[in-house]
Amino acid sequence: MSRIALIGASGAVGSRILKELAERGHSVTAIARHPEKIAQLPSVTAEKGDVGDPQGLAELLKGHDVVISAVRFADTDPRTLIDAVRAAGVKRYLVVGGAGSLEVAPGQRLIDQPDFPAAYRAEATGGAAFLDALRGEKELDWTFLSPSAEFVPGERTGKFRLGGDALLVGEQGSRISFEDYAVALVDEVEHPRHVRQRFTVGY
Repeated sequence: MSRIALIGASGAVGSRILKELAERGHSVTAIARHPEKIAQLPSVTAEKGDVGDPQGLAELLKGHDVVISAVRFADTDPRTLIDAVRAAGVKRYLVVGGAGSLEVAPGQRLIDQPDFPAAYRAEATGGAAFLDALRGEKELDWTFLSPSAEFVPGERTGKFRLGGDALLVGEQGSRISFEDYAVALVDEVEHPRHVRQRFTVGY
């Protein structure tokens, strides 16, 4: 099993990814500003880390096979995180992405639609900028996994669809649970199929 560093391990999405990784037997360094909030699970080591401290973060990331970041884009400078992963000498980097940069029609992003909620615009804009930064990255084997438009707590069913740059829409609209998103992300950790690509998951 892989040695994985998970940044943002105490968050809504990060905690589900942490659980999925632990249940599959991976050794995880779970990083958060408040490590006391990280779930105590087998093969998980909680560490205090901050995306605003790239040098300290790079030290925590050293020696891992994979880095996953599950942090809010509005609070993060993409270069800070990317540079920390590079400085740590880790090749594989997976990012919990956003839906705003997905296309609803060729060349038309979700974030650019007139009815896109203003409350989500800053986060979605940050996510799009992060994806652009990754696409210019020459050293890391990165992957950016965008959820569907509705990204909420739910059940782990293990049944979902994968797509590319287009927003997935099903019978219940465009949605994915945190739990099934975590399954798709850990599947990608174990069986890389989208290296240097963005992909998406939905029902």
